[in-house]
Amino acid sequence: MHNKFIFATGIENSYPTIWSEGKKIRIDEMEKTGHYGHWKEDFGLVKDLGIEFLRYGPPYYTAHTGPGTYDWAIADKTLQELKDLGIRPILDLCHFGVPDWVGDFQNADWPQHFAEYARAFAQRFPEQLFYTPVNEIYVCAMFSGQYGWWNECLKTEKGFVTALKNLCRANVLAMQAIAEVQPDATFIQSESSEYFHAEDPDCRAKADFLNEKRFLALDLSYGHPVSVDMYLYLLDNGMTHEEYQWFMDNNVTKAKCIMGNDYYATNEHLVHADGSTSASGEIFGYYIITRQYYERYRLPVMHTETNISEPGSVSWLKKEWANIYRFKQDGFPILGFTWFSLLDQVDWDSALRNNAGKVNPLGLYDLNRKLRPVGEAYKKLIELWRPVLEKENFGLQKYL
Repeated sequence: MHNKFIFATGIENSYPTIWSEGKKIRIDEMEKTGHYGHWKEDFGLVKDLGIEFLRYGPPYYTAHTGPGTYDWAIADKTLQELKDLGIRPILDLCHFGVPDWVGDFQNADWPQHFAEYARAFAQRFPEQLFYTPVNEIYVCAMFSGQYGWWNECLKTEKGFVTALKNLCRANVLAMQAIAEVQPDATFIQSESSEYFHAEDPDCRAKADFLNEKRFLALDLSYGHPVSVDMYLYLLDNGMTHEEYQWFMDNNVTKAKCIMGNDYYATNEHLVHADGSTSASGEIFGYYIITRQYYERYRLPVMHTETNISEPGSVSWLKKEWANIYRFKQDGFPILGFTWFSLLDQVDWDSALRNNAGKVNPLGLYDLNRKLRPVGEAYKKLIELWRPVLEKENFGLQKYL
């Protein structure tokens, strides 16, 4: 791993459940984008771009068939193909959904079941070194427990806190289980980087609260103490002192953790006088917000997700890369960049709430597997910058 900077993309593999026409259905992005039928071709496209790292995970909801039982058919064939191609997967074990037998993220028994799955996964594939145990915990807990959009479809603060603590506990237990099997494992957490701007002075208290709340997923996962206000908020909404203390006592930051910061133009918000929020668009941008997260946790950083629809995608790629390189030049340990995802996505314009089949032009390739302009630009960026970054002072090998 000679001073390796991670240039990555990903196969979008969300699979939450939603209510549609009076029944609960599964929204599986790998099915919607045709990946199950074209996975070999898709991996070949990654190779064609000169990309050596791929955020990828077999569908957890079909792989974990019951307590202590697993179906490795998809993982076996796909991970072998990636190995043959020389592509290193960053294994995404849980991406916004759970198996039907679990129910949803309100199930307090799920974290232990998930840890057993993670252990079995690491035992099945002991050569794998890179994991994202649970993807975007904050987003998943908000969309499932507070916004009422996915899975349990609750609209309460207690629903959010319950989902949050179960997701974070599953994340920590999974890291512990994997590390016991594979001590050389590195954990690249992919977490949404948020910021809330007060629209006027009367909104400052609400904005301050939300700007503390955005850190909760990483605070619990990394054992970082929260403020008194956040502690009381957690206790008021269903977390016990013993549960909170468990996270403080199971600090995993001594493990090999890389903090993945996802940033989109939708990650910044305006807080209004009535307490509501709306998208503000990019105001601070990746550099400033990521620096806030870095200064809180002091962990090496990776930009683990970004995209924007055509026709703005090429200029957005250039802007994100400029932020990353400035961050690196200023001495912060940033180790990688990801355009997410390889392929166009489906129905993310509604955050997967509408099963409309609307294609969103966000990928390096379209769904006919034709290279988009941003794919051409990313390939060129990698060709130009890889040799430069390999000569700089730090890279992935420092953290292995």
